Amino acid sequence: MTDVQAPVDDVAEAPVAKPGKPIAWPLGLVGVALVIVGSFLSWSYDGSILNDLSINFYPGGLQILAIIVAVLSLVLLLAERGPLTKLGTWLDATLGLRAFGVGLTLYMVLVIVAISVESDGLINVNPGAYVTLVGAALIAVSAYLLPLHQLRDMSHARLPDWLEIFLISAMMAVVLFLAAYALGLGDAWSFILCLVFVATGATGLFRTGAMTFMSHAGQRHRKVLTLAAFAAAFLFPFTQNGSDANMSIAGSVLVFSATAMGLNIVVGLAGLLDLGYIAFLGSGAYVAATLSTSAFATINWKPPFLLVMLIGAGVAALLGLIIGSPTLRVSGDYLAIVTLGFGEIFRFSMFNLDGNNGPNLTNGPNGIPGIPDLELFGFNFGDAHTVAGIELGRFSNYYFLLLLLLGFVILTFARLNNSRIGRGWVAIREDEKAAEAMGVNVFGLKLLAFAVGAFLAGLAGTIKAHQDGAVSPDQFIFLESAFLLAAIVLGGMGTIAGVLLGATILKLLPEKLRFFSEYRLFLFGILLVLMMRFRPEGLVASKRRQLEFHEEDEALAVEVEEERLAVEEAK
Repeated sequence: MTDVQAPVDDVAEAPVAKPGKPIAWPLGLVGVALVIVGSFLSWSYDGSILNDLSINFYPGGLQILAIIVAVLSLVLLLAERGPLTKLGTWLDATLGLRAFGVGLTLYMVLVIVAISVESDGLINVNPGAYVTLVGAALIAVSAYLLPLHQLRDMSHARLPDWLEIFLISAMMAVVLFLAAYALGLGDAWSFILCLVFVATGATGLFRTGAMTFMSHAGQRHRKVLTLAAFAAAFLFPFTQNGSDANMSIAGSVLVFSATAMGLNIVVGLAGLLDLGYIAFLGSGAYVAATLSTSAFATINWKPPFLLVMLIGAGVAALLGLIIGSPTLRVSGDYLAIVTLGFGEIFRFSMFNLDGNNGPNLTNGPNGIPGIPDLELFGFNFGDAHTVAGIELGRFSNYYFLLLLLLGFVILTFARLNNSRIGRGWVAIREDEKAAEAMGVNVFGLKLLAFAVGAFLAGLAGTIKAHQDGAVSPDQFIFLESAFLLAAIVLGGMGTIAGVLLGATILKLLPEKLRFFSEYRLFLFGILLVLMMRFRPEGLVASKRRQLEFHEEDEALAVEVEEERLAVEEAK
């Protein structure tokens, strides 16, 4: 395991190789040079927009991102022809260079649009931006003139164990840096440009095969990958300089991720469409609120919070059993309608339990405000604490607690997924009748999926109540259930990394794109439509589902070819 192994015989399907143009390689080098030179020049006359891009020879954050893409493009050019040709024998430099060139061109177009919109006219765009745009376009043109190669099977590529572990750690460090940088951007245009940069880099690395290699390396060193991921997540609050605003968003992302992971059991594994799942999160939150020491709490019993967590999760699981028992005998659209109704029943019940229309448990539409901060083992989550010279506020404290909860939820999901129960859920999802014929207890496993998913959501809800400091029925509307379901579909049903990624995107984007106000949902809809068209298996598809989609595509291609031959014979 000391050398890179990429057998020539093991190749994946790729476009047919074709010769390139002699001018392609030098054209790409010129493009890289122009991008770097242009990034050191001023892009904007107005220094108050896009975090000041108006200073020559002192690149700002967005200019540095363009330089990074240019350097990656240079590496691929040298892998195609130059001192790094050995690297080019197992990476597809051409496909990666196309992604970098097109992505960087789009990035620069958006930069020019942002400058003109923010400063009222293209006249405020300085020559450096145009130089960089021309360089990006040249990189894209050269990439389409370079020859295509056969893709290697990266599952056979190996590096020394210590080097693979180093690369995994470096990848997590890059993710930590990008997350800290993106969350620290207050300007909506800067945040969008950062997302375009991330998408460009990720697409380019996937097209070269580098991310496929990292995926296999992560499978070989799964414990190292898990430890590195949680280490990066643990260090994240220390990159925010005690910003309560950013850590509040991060805490909301963790609550949303833990809840989505519970729904992933119901939808991703068992294949049951649930449109009222937010009710289980709400039930846990209301249990924690009514048992808290708030002046508006309606129950006088004040048990320890660890017991409250179990009670809240138990109540949520009980609701899952109650709604599941009579309704799981229906399926498909009918089940979706029933669960949607359950979510609305829960919300209106919280409105009506105000002492007038029923017992006074929830204070009706006023909810339960003034929920105090948690105090566990003498540690008050509402107090600021200084660690390593950085002051961590209350939202950072809740972030660490939610991180532990998310770790427990992920562990529960992974164990169930790899167990006999998980295989039974997958069998039900694929073909319920066949699973029942093979002896699978279909109804029992469906009920268990609802109960376990609701239990995990209830746990998240008990912490959410104390983090938010108040609970009201308006927090648990149908739109939240739709977002949870969209996070699973967007990220990849049945996966862990995919659901976490989808939940992060869908919770983070609305917070950072308030600049677009009512257009946020419009952009969200476009994103889902594009995902369903170009990557229906999700951003991080499970191997099983990805194989199913590929088989469907191959069958469709065969059918189209047969129809074409039939038409030709008829003529």
